[in-house]
Amino acid sequence: MTVTANETVSEIVAANPSSARVFEKYGIDFCCGGNRPLADVCSEKGLNVDEFSRELSDMDEPARERDWREAPLAELIDHIGGRHHLYLRAEMPEIERKLGKVIEAHGDRHGAMLSALRQVFAALTAELSEHMMKEEHILFPMIRRMEATSSLAMPPGAINHPIRVMEHEHASAGQALAEMRRLTGGYQPPQDACNTFRVLYHQLEELERDLHTHIHLENNILFPRAAKLETSLRA
Repeated sequence: MTVTANETVSEIVAANPSSARVFEKYGIDFCCGGNRPLADVCSEKGLNVDEFSRELSDMDEPARERDWREAPLAELIDHIGGRHHLYLRAEMPEIERKLGKVIEAHGDRHGAMLSALRQVFAALTAELSEHMMKEEHILFPMIRRMEATSSLAMPPGAINHPIRVMEHEHASAGQALAEMRRLTGGYQPPQDACNTFRVLYHQLEELERDLHTHIHLENNILFPRAAKLETSLRA
């Protein structure tokens, strides 16, 4: 892939989803804060933009993912629900259970941090559960109907309000992820951590990675494409 300094982070990841792991390597937000030129992001992080561009351009991509910029919206929605929503519903209760066990075992030494971590994670879980229900029962069906019928049975701009709500909630989830990473020191387990403690941190980091990709697909691909489709149908 060829990358230029003027491309936004979200455009780069949309064109090549595998590039997300390079941005994650340097702690660069490619979902909620991805609409910034690569040059600006590199300057902020103290990175040489030419070297960073070469790293992106030279990366191996053995299994290129579907180009969701061109796929039917219904197919993208199925992908989001089948991969990311199902993952969250399966993983969040497991993390909550494991967090409880770690607090029991290590609460005397790491109680303040673990208590704060559980509070942030519980709020994130509650928000995401409601968020996914709203997407699956309100926004996603609206987008499906609009694409399937190529017609609009809703007032002008009706799709933009739920999209703005979802984007606001994505930003809130991003803040929770950042706070959990801060609390855990970048998911580095303490020296006295048992295996359950270490697995907990691994699961939390995997959840962070999956949710970043999940939010990117919605904020930077699905929502703009749905809004563009609505505009074109009203023309």
